[in-house]
Amino acid sequence: MQIGIPKETLAGETRVAATPETVKKLVAAKHQVLVERGAGTRARFRDSDYEQAGASLTDAAGALASALVLKVRRPDAAELGRMQASTVLLGMLDPFDAEGLKSLADAGLTAFALEAAPRTTRAQSLDVLSSQANLAGYKAVLLASHYYGRIFPMMMTAAGTLKAARVVVLGAGVAGLQAIATARRLGAVVEASDVRPAAREQVESLGGKFIDVPYETDEEREIAQGVGGYARPMPAAWMTRQAALVAERCKQADIVITTALIPGRPAPVLIQPETVAAMKPGSVVVDLAVERGGNCPLSVPGEVIEHEGVTLVGLTNLPALLATDASALYARNLLDFLKLVIDAEGRFAPPADDDIVKACLVCQDGKVLRSA
Repeated sequence: MQIGIPKETLAGETRVAATPETVKKLVAAKHQVLVERGAGTRARFRDSDYEQAGASLTDAAGALASALVLKVRRPDAAELGRMQASTVLLGMLDPFDAEGLKSLADAGLTAFALEAAPRTTRAQSLDVLSSQANLAGYKAVLLASHYYGRIFPMMMTAAGTLKAARVVVLGAGVAGLQAIATARRLGAVVEASDVRPAAREQVESLGGKFIDVPYETDEEREIAQGVGGYARPMPAAWMTRQAALVAERCKQADIVITTALIPGRPAPVLIQPETVAAMKPGSVVVDLAVERGGNCPLSVPGEVIEHEGVTLVGLTNLPALLATDASALYARNLLDFLKLVIDAEGRFAPPADDDIVKACLVCQDGKVLRSA
């Protein structure tokens, strides 16, 4: 197949959908790869690196006119206008945005949104959410350390002892667990909260202390199990108890990192403004859910602000701040997905009965196949 790799046009998006490493493998499989000039520059991949891997350099029109297009973000209107109706598109396409899916269907594309892949063992190698969230959790701690005016580890000196920073992580999914691990490596004392009881063992295995909110009913316990590896909205009574306990922990914390997201829904509010007001001067809140409304109502997307002495970090798209590694992982995710939809002869032949392929296929033949 002819595979196109265009440069991402979304503001602040530094990642690229293919690296010289994955291009070399695609070329070895007899595919023709067209890379837009400068597509990998912001991720520190040179055009010459792609040429040495076997790709041909082209302009945006050439890359988007390919039979198969690999992208990081959903194409905008200008990009869609350059794509053919028969094009196969792979990327992070936001499968919960009904209007966005309709634009892909109206363009006649066959589109696969990799965020929709099931959380199963078989799908781990192409789980774009996990690969990118891992990096986001790591970067969140580094941002916190940057804006926090003190050190993370306990330090004993001749001039006295400095106490270790107290970090609270809300949400122990992939990003949260990486944040816990990174904060612990830097020497912080870490506590974490999550609605899923299974998260306790993972948090404790990384050296964190689990903030336990007991379940009072069987309904609460059942909902807390989640579905397909994702959390579900908890009953109001449990959320009230959790909010009170979390608020107390946050008031004692030096750094709070929030990572709680539920697919297709606004981010749950975990830190109220009055909690922020009660935090110690110099404390830092890093809100990884800010693009979905934020786990703290005070967070501002794309900005770092101060509220009553507390710094709130609302920077978005943290994986793009680690563009080289984020692109490397993402490109490998795409490569593993391609193995499911391209046959031994190199033709596009998606199996109709494959659970991963069916879950990711969001539009085909001018129709949206997924209810957002």
